[in-house]
Amino acid sequence: MKTQGQKLLFLLILLLFAFSFAQVKVSGKVTFKNKGINEVSITLKDTYDGATTDINGNFSFETSEKGNHILVFSHPKYEEVEKSIIIDNQNLTINSELKEQISEIDAVVVSAGSIEASDKKRATALLTPIDIYTTAGADGQISSALTYLPGVQKVGETEGLFIRGGTGTESKIFMDGSLINNYFSSSVPGIAGRDRFNTSLFKGNIFSSGGYSALYGQALSGALMLESVDLPDQSSYDFGVSPIFLNAGFQKLSDQKNYSYGATLGYSNLKLMQEALNFNTNFIDAPQGLNADFNFRFKTKSGGFFKYYGMYDSNRMGVKTESLETDSEFSLIRLKGKNTYHNLSFKQKFGKYLLNAGASYSFNRSDLNFSTENNAEESGNTGILTDGNYINFKTVLERKINKISALRAGLELNSTSEKLNFGEDINKNYKDLISSAFVETDLGFSNQLSAKIGVRGEHSSFLEKSNIAPRLALAYRLATNWTTSFAYGLFYQNPESRYINGPSSLDFQKSQHYIFQVQRTTEGRSLRFEAFYKQYDQLLKVKNLDFKDGQNQYIQTADNNSGYGYAKGLELFWRDKKTFENIDYWISYSFLDSKRDFMNYPVSLKPNFASEHTLSAVAKRFIPKWKTGVNLSYTYAKGRPYYDIAAQDINGNSAYYVRHEGRLKDYNALNLSFNYLPNLGKKDAKAFTIFVLSISNVLGSKNVYGYNFSASDDGARRSAVVPPVNTFIFIGAFISFGVDKTQDAINNNL
Repeated sequence: MKTQGQKLLFLLILLLFAFSFAQVKVSGKVTFKNKGINEVSITLKDTYDGATTDINGNFSFETSEKGNHILVFSHPKYEEVEKSIIIDNQNLTINSELKEQISEIDAVVVSAGSIEASDKKRATALLTPIDIYTTAGADGQISSALTYLPGVQKVGETEGLFIRGGTGTESKIFMDGSLINNYFSSSVPGIAGRDRFNTSLFKGNIFSSGGYSALYGQALSGALMLESVDLPDQSSYDFGVSPIFLNAGFQKLSDQKNYSYGATLGYSNLKLMQEALNFNTNFIDAPQGLNADFNFRFKTKSGGFFKYYGMYDSNRMGVKTESLETDSEFSLIRLKGKNTYHNLSFKQKFGKYLLNAGASYSFNRSDLNFSTENNAEESGNTGILTDGNYINFKTVLERKINKISALRAGLELNSTSEKLNFGEDINKNYKDLISSAFVETDLGFSNQLSAKIGVRGEHSSFLEKSNIAPRLALAYRLATNWTTSFAYGLFYQNPESRYINGPSSLDFQKSQHYIFQVQRTTEGRSLRFEAFYKQYDQLLKVKNLDFKDGQNQYIQTADNNSGYGYAKGLELFWRDKKTFENIDYWISYSFLDSKRDFMNYPVSLKPNFASEHTLSAVAKRFIPKWKTGVNLSYTYAKGRPYYDIAAQDINGNSAYYVRHEGRLKDYNALNLSFNYLPNLGKKDAKAFTIFVLSISNVLGSKNVYGYNFSASDDGARRSAVVPPVNTFIFIGAFISFGVDKTQDAINNNL
């Protein structure tokens, strides 16, 4: 009996002990916006107990823990949640609603109308300095490389970025936030000016073909924002030599690596190439130029950064063409141009605020001389001398609201003072001060939805008028790797000063942008589709102003702002650096439908700078075994329209009519370049060299940019405006001491 009682007591104690370690089931569901979340980690804090949610967000696990505990819900894309629970002998059901983890990397980026090559987070990044140097046909120029992107027209007879039906003067270029006046060198009619600025000066860029930020103004069509380099990695010396130019430069970095300074000097002359190649243009003075620059960069102890850049540029050329008029055999144009530019910028953090301030000054002189020649005797000299002084000041204060939201505001002043002497009868003194204020906010509602909202106001002292320009952009992530963006904005621009030759009652020119974009980005690949519509109002209309009696010589002067127009189109861009080993390629296509009634157009016409269809392809292959990069590019553009617009006097007023019109032949150009890197792999070498061979328009296509017509004989005689040379060959060597710049080119192609 005693033994039986002992057995019962032992069994009772055993049951109580087992019960004390009984497993309790903890289960539930984890959701985001009422939808289950997969792969959420649920753990009982400071224990090994937990589980992971299934595809529907459900989870369950068992635990022998008792008492007060904390249940932790964690996922990389959502904010961590902790819930206090009490575990006793009953099963628990715990549900949790998570909030999205706001991440600067994961957040969707507003990108309608813009392509960025300075922010490493953006998979669409392209056209870094190495991209530009290795794009065949770009000649190392930023503006030329941009013509291989959608939205930029191929216009060879004049400089500027012709964007989505806009003229070259309707796009503006900025350096570290400050406006660059006269980015291109001076030139003569029919020959485009070149970039004045060295591509390697800039570490990145944002190219906007529409709908750009409220921080920038005075551009109806687009903007290019260039960001200059900071401190170099180490001191270096560079040399460049070719049949066209010689240049040399250095960068000196301090031992403390808190400041640097550097300078370059270069000279170019096309005379030798003119002798070697069959030029279309008869240069009586071969194009030549002298350029020099100096930079200084300083990093303060408090984290601030000063940058200074100054440059001087001069160029000259002379062109002789057969005259279209019966009273002379040849027409001669000679050019002397000078330019200086200075840019100072400062960046500093003050607690939660970031200050960006900058100022720039530019002086530009263009001295053009027109004359005629008969029986080897020159006569009828007429000069156009233009002097321009430009000052730009801008300051922006920015405050971060959270990881993906920010508020910024600022002021900008843009002063213009120009003097023009045209022949003996016209002397112009034009002055204007454009004062601007702007405010803009980036709003990150979630990783899937963000917005950019801004407004800009401007006042022109010359026009004595003001404007208010709202801007709006939205971006939404449709799915993994797929995003869509929409942008709208009002944009204003003063009439071009070169057409203002006296008192006039004018207003701002105006355009409205509507842009819709769908984009897919993955590692090494980018697909981009964009549709746009632009409406132009208050465009400039001009009239002819004779300055010599009895001769068909005149200038155009501003008349009113009654012009208007539109531009609409579709664009496609595909870039792939992953599919084929050591090959990077991209393809862009643009469809453009545009009409305008502006300048001296008698009616609404398709602009003579707008091509309906443009297709570009760029391919780059690096061959490690040969230490050589092979680069190809091709551009096709549907023939642009051309017009011979003449003026007739009706009751003392100039009335215009189209005497001749037609369509140019389609544009075609295949370009090829090679980059040879002989020092590849020699890490201990003190000098690094890159040899370049570039052939523009390999097939020798005879492209035509337009026609000039005679003023007399009802325009019966005409001459084609063509490139200075059909096929151009460039060969050069670039040597660097101290920094292995070849590795940048290699990494870009691998």
